[in-house]
Amino acid sequence: MFNFFRPTDHGEGQLFPAAIGDWAPPPVSNGDALLDAAALKSRIADWTVECGGPDKCRTGKGRQALLGLMKAALKSGESEVRNRFLNDFGTGDDCVRNRVHVLDQLIRTLADISDLHLFPAPNPTTGERFAIVALGGYGRGELAPKSDIDLLFLLPYKRTPRVEQVVEFMLYLLWDLGLRVGHAVRSVDDCIRTSKTDMTIRTSLLECRPLWGEPALVEELFKRYKRDIVDADSKADFVEAKLAERDARHRKLGDSRYVMEPNVKDGKGGLRDLQSLFWIAKYLFQVRDIDGMVAAGVLNDDEAARFRKALSFFRAVRCHLHYLTGREEDRLTFDLQREIGPAMGYTDHAGASGVERFMKHYFLIAKDVGDLTRIFCAALEADSRRKPRRFMFFLGGAKEVDGFVVDRERLTFPSERHLRDTPIDMLRLFRVAQDRDLDIHPAALKAITRSLKLIGNKLRNDPAANALFLDILTSPNDPEKALRRMNESGVLARFLPDFGRVVAQMQYDMYHVYTVDEHTMFAIGILHRIENGAIADEMPLATSVFPSIKSRRALFVAMLLHDIAKGRGGDHSVLGAKVARKLCPRLGLSTEETETVEWLVLNHLAMNDTALKRDIEDDQTVRDFVGLVESAERLRLLLVLTCADIRAVGPGRWNGWKGSLLGQLYNRTRHLIADGFDFEGTESRVNAAHEAIRTRLTAAGWSDDAVAAFLGKGYPPYWLSLDTDTHCRHAALVVRAERQDDPLIVDARPVGDQGTTEVTVLTPDHPGLIARVAGALAVAGANIVDAKIFTLTTGLAIDLFNVQGGADTLPFDDPDALASLSDTVSRCLAGTIDPTAELERQRSRLPTRTNVFRVQPRVLIDNAASRTHSVIEVNGRDRPGLLYDLTRALSGMALQISSAKISTFGERAIDVFYVKDVFGLKVTNETKLEQIRSHLTAVLADGDPGSVPPAPAPTRPARRRLGKRPRMPAGTQGQTAQKP
Repeated sequence: MFNFFRPTDHGEGQLFPAAIGDWAPPPVSNGDALLDAAALKSRIADWTVECGGPDKCRTGKGRQALLGLMKAALKSGESEVRNRFLNDFGTGDDCVRNRVHVLDQLIRTLADISDLHLFPAPNPTTGERFAIVALGGYGRGELAPKSDIDLLFLLPYKRTPRVEQVVEFMLYLLWDLGLRVGHAVRSVDDCIRTSKTDMTIRTSLLECRPLWGEPALVEELFKRYKRDIVDADSKADFVEAKLAERDARHRKLGDSRYVMEPNVKDGKGGLRDLQSLFWIAKYLFQVRDIDGMVAAGVLNDDEAARFRKALSFFRAVRCHLHYLTGREEDRLTFDLQREIGPAMGYTDHAGASGVERFMKHYFLIAKDVGDLTRIFCAALEADSRRKPRRFMFFLGGAKEVDGFVVDRERLTFPSERHLRDTPIDMLRLFRVAQDRDLDIHPAALKAITRSLKLIGNKLRNDPAANALFLDILTSPNDPEKALRRMNESGVLARFLPDFGRVVAQMQYDMYHVYTVDEHTMFAIGILHRIENGAIADEMPLATSVFPSIKSRRALFVAMLLHDIAKGRGGDHSVLGAKVARKLCPRLGLSTEETETVEWLVLNHLAMNDTALKRDIEDDQTVRDFVGLVESAERLRLLLVLTCADIRAVGPGRWNGWKGSLLGQLYNRTRHLIADGFDFEGTESRVNAAHEAIRTRLTAAGWSDDAVAAFLGKGYPPYWLSLDTDTHCRHAALVVRAERQDDPLIVDARPVGDQGTTEVTVLTPDHPGLIARVAGALAVAGANIVDAKIFTLTTGLAIDLFNVQGGADTLPFDDPDALASLSDTVSRCLAGTIDPTAELERQRSRLPTRTNVFRVQPRVLIDNAASRTHSVIEVNGRDRPGLLYDLTRALSGMALQISSAKISTFGERAIDVFYVKDVFGLKVTNETKLEQIRSHLTAVLADGDPGSVPPAPAPTRPARRRLGKRPRMPAGTQGQTAQKP
C-alpha cells in the first residue's frame, strides 16, 4: 500500500512545503458527513471479497458494483455540498472547499482500492511506484460545483504495464461517475522539460497538490521545479507571460469591467485576474496564501481583506451559476442575474431593484480588483528597486516636474508622506499628467488609493481644488483619459460624492451597454473627439456646430452631470438638474453657466425624444421644440450633447438615421429661431415644393401636361413631408403603376447617408394596408424605424418605410438583399406568404435569457402634440412583428395612420402613430379613446406575459407649453422611457 500524504499545519515563506506531509488542504466542517472515506473503504472491502478475485472485480458485474458504490457516495457528497450552500446559506468559500474534500476522499479511496485489491503488487518495483497530484483549481483547493478536475499521474521515469492499467482503470471509472477529468501522465523529467516551454503547464504545476502515492516523487518534482524553473532567471518571463495572457483575455471579452453580462471567471476584474496576481506573487515571492502576500509586502492588511472579500464574492456567484445552469457556466447573463441577486440576499431598496443592487456590488468588486492590480504592480516595481533582477519593471533616471517625480515617463510623488502634507496633489497629479501627456506611476496610484480618506469636505470646498478639477474636465488634452484614471483610483467619487453614487450603477436593460459612470466617461471622450474633429465623418453636423458654441465649459460640466441622478427613484433629469444647481457654483461656474448646465441636464433627452418619436414635419412638433430651446446657443449645445450621449450608450447605438433626424430637427429649429419664430404658411410652402418639382421634371423631359397631372395627384401633407428628389422618383413610379394591370410596385433602395433602406410601396389604397406592409417587412427581417403614409387623389397609396436590417441596425444595401426584400414584401401583399404564421415561428426562436425583461405596457394619446392628428404613443416589450400587430389593431378600429416613428431601445419598443378617424379628424370621443388604449395595451401585453395592464392614462386635451419655466421637463420627458 502506498503512503498517503497526511496534512498538518504549515508555515510561510517558501514556494512548496518543506516536507510533503506539511501541506494542508482547506479545512472543512464535519467532513465525514460529506463523504466518509473509512465507511466507503469498508463497503468496498466487503465488495472485493464477494467478487472472488481481482479479475472479477475489475470487469463485468464486479466493476458495475464498484461503480454503483462510488456513484452513491459521490451523489450523496455532492448533494450535501449543494444543500449546505443553497439551503444552509453557506459561503462560496465553503462550497468550493467542500467539493474538493468530497473528490479528495473519492479519488484517494479509488487509488487505494486499485493499488491494494484490483492490481495488487506485494513488492512493487521503483518503476511501479507513482503519485497522483491535483492541478489547477483542484490543486488550489478551489473547485466550483461543475468545474472539471485536473490530475497528474506522476511517474519515476517510463510507464510500466501495471501503472498503465491502474491509471486507465481509475480514469475510466472517474469518467463513468460523470466527472470531467483532465489528466496527464508524466515523469518528473517530462514535467520540468514541458514547463520550460509551456507557460500553462508551468502555471498548473505552481499550484500542484499531492493527493496520493509515492512521496519521494513529489518531493523531487517540487525541488527541481524551484531549482530549474523558478530560480532559473525566469521570473521576468513568467510575469510578462501572465500579464500578456490577462490582456489578451480582456480584449477577447470586451476589455471593460462594466459590460452588462460579465464573465465571472475570465472577464476584466473577475476571478481569473485575482488568481493571476496570486500566481505572480507565488512565483516571485514564494508565498502560499494571501497572508503570505502581506508578509511579502505586496498587500497590507486592508488590501488583503479586500482580496479575500473579492475571492469569496466571485466564488459564491460562480457556485450559484453552476447550480442554476447545471453546467460549468461563467457568464452572468440577464436571466441568471435576476435569480442570483435574491439568492444572495439583494432586495429592492431605495429606488433600485434587487438585481441592480447585486450587479452594482459586482461591478464595485470588479473595480476593487483593478485597485488591487495597481497596488500589486506598484509592489513589483518597489521589489525591482531592491533586487537587481532582469525584470519587466525597472527604473531609469528620475527628474522633477511641477513638484512631482517623473520616472520613465511616469509621474509619481516625491515621498510617501507627500499626500498627508498636501492632499490637493491627489488632483494636481492628474492635471499635470494630463497637461504633460505622462502616464501615472503605479506607486502613485497605490499611494492615492491608500489616502482617499484625506479627500473630505475641506478639500471638496477648496476653490483651488475645484479649479483644478474644472481644468481637467474642460482641458483640450483628452479629459476622458484623466477622468477615467480619477474614477478608477476612487478620487472622482470622493471629490464628487454625487458621482460616487453612480459608480458601478447598472442600468438593467438590453439597451445600455455600460454602467452609468462608464457611459459618462465615454460621453465626455466623444464630446472631446467631436470638438477636435476626430469623428467628423460620423457626426458632421455636430462637428461643424461645435466651434460656434460659446458655453463650452457648461457643455462639459453638463455632460458629466447628465446622468448623475440615475438610480435615485425618480426622474433622473429633474433630480440631476437639482444636483447641477448646487454643484456648479462649487466648481467655479458663473450664474449664467450654472443656469445653462441646469437646463441642459433637465432637458438632455428632449431633442432625442422629439427627433426620434415625433413627426418633425408637423408644425406643432417644431413649435413646441422651439418654445423649449428659445435660443440658437441652447440649440447648438443640446445638439452636440445629444449626439455624444447617444453614441456613448454602446456600439451601434448611433447611426446615420438618427443623425439625419437630429439634423432635420436642428435645421428646422435654427431657421425658425433665425426668422423670429415666423412659420411660413402651408400654401406658400406647397407652391415652393411644386415649383421645385416642375423645374426638375421639365428638365428631365416631362411635358407641361404630364407635370400638371402629377402635381394634381397629391394633398398638401405629401408635398410638405418629402424632398424634391423623392417626389421626382415617385412621379416615375406613379406613371409606371398606372400603366400596369396589377398596379403593385415595391421599390427598395439604400439611403447611404442615413444608414437605412427606403422601401416604397405603391398599390391601390385599402383598409389595413400599412399593417400588411409592416408584417411583410417583419417577415423579411427588416426593422422599421420610420413610416410615412400617403394616398393620392386617384386612390393610389404611396407608403414609405425606412428600415434597417435586424439586430445589426444596418441598411439592406446588397443587390441580392434588396431584391429579396422587395420580393418578400410583394409576396406577402399578394397573399402567398402568411405574415402571422411566419412571425410566430420567428418569435419561437427568440433567446430565452432575455425573457426576464418586463416592460410595462403603456398607451398615451396626445391631442395637443399635433394640430391635425391624434398622436398615439405605445411603450412595450419588443418582439418580431410588433408593429404588424399594432397597426392591425389600429386598422381594426377604423383609424387612418398618416405616419409612424418606430424606436427600439434594447428590449423596449416605443412606437408613435399619427392617426385620424374615418372622417379625417382627430379622435376626441372618450369611448373611442378608451377603446384604443384597451386594444393596444392588450396587443402589448400579449408579447410580454409577465406584464400587468396599467390603469387608463388620461388624454391630454390641451397644448403643452414646453420650456417656459426653466425646470419643466421637456417634450415627452416623464411620459416615455428615459433614454439614452
